[in-house]
Amino acid sequence: SSPSLSRRAPPLSLSAAKPGVLAGQSLKGLYLRGGRNTPVLGGLRGMAGAPDVVTDGEMATQYDPSVVEKPIYEWWEKSGYFKPTEYEEGEKGSYVLPMPPPNVTGGLHMGHAMFVALQDIMARFHRMRGRPTLWLPGTDHAGIATQLLVERSLNAEGISRYDIGREKFLEKVWDWKEEKGGYILSQLRRLGASADWSRERFTMDEGLSRATAEAFVQLHDKGLVYRGEYMVNWSPNLQTAVSDLEVEYSDEEGKLYYFKYPIKGSDEHLEVATTRPETILGDTAVCVHPEDERYKHLVGKTVVVPTQGREIPIIADDYVDMEFGTGCLKITPGHDPNDYEIGKRHDLETINIMNRDATLNDACGKYEGMDRFEARK
Repeated sequence: SSPSLSRRAPPLSLSAAKPGVLAGQSLKGLYLRGGRNTPVLGGLRGMAGAPDVVTDGEMATQYDPSVVEKPIYEWWEKSGYFKPTEYEEGEKGSYVLPMPPPNVTGGLHMGHAMFVALQDIMARFHRMRGRPTLWLPGTDHAGIATQLLVERSLNAEGISRYDIGREKFLEKVWDWKEEKGGYILSQLRRLGASADWSRERFTMDEGLSRATAEAFVQLHDKGLVYRGEYMVNWSPNLQTAVSDLEVEYSDEEGKLYYFKYPIKGSDEHLEVATTRPETILGDTAVCVHPEDERYKHLVGKTVVVPTQGREIPIIADDYVDMEFGTGCLKITPGHDPNDYEIGKRHDLETINIMNRDATLNDACGKYEGMDRFEARK
């Protein structure tokens, strides 16, 4: 909904202030190299409530921004100049822009400084044209990223979130938010952001959380949200799924393990190389390249999964690299994103072999209960 707007007189801009500087007056803390000693902010003198940044006497030898910027900003904010107003003259219609909320994971960086500068330019431009302007500030909870930082601080004290329990841990998270969020807001003010701080929001505020839940229910009622099987990034430590955007990939040196998959009704076998032998327990196909002369005659037949005894089909797909390993690829749709896509194309079953703590589940026979890395050995 549109913000409520109050009618008030337009604030005086520096350029519109009446010049009130007499000869010999100087701006405290401001030194202009080369040229006349013209105190550029002298126009503030005489304005109601304006800070006294203009003084008589000797001019300072170097510029001290805290002497000038801090009192002027505090005056702007105290005077309500950042709040939307309606003027008798000027462009009609309000101008509203939400601030991309910085994460409460730490302080601001150069990227934040850039967006603050750009949005501040837009907000001040439209105010000067007489439009009721609202720049809505706020911060973001950052989800998993913030939780990890809070856990790291607890670990430094030799405790974990399990030691203190859920409720106490949530208190720690909110304490973190207040500390880091407050620091971020002070940084935004220090940058001169002309945002309406009386409307500052946090992405987990009650109103925003309620709006999120309402939007989700509406999407569900329209059939746009549904439950189904899909590959997720599960964290055994956090005990939750992690967004693709939060996952960082790195290359690690590994080993290729070679296994023979007996071909049903034949003395032949397919040799498959894998770096994760524990996932054999969730295989639902063996895949070869459709143009690989070594295996073309086997497409459509079935093989037996080692240690499991299950029969799975031999399929052909262009994804397979004929030069890697043996040219045969085991397909485990439940535990590899590429295999998942192949499984969708060929209508393969998806088998999950792991519990939430990364131990093997009851689909794994004699390996049930083993940690995944122990099972690999």
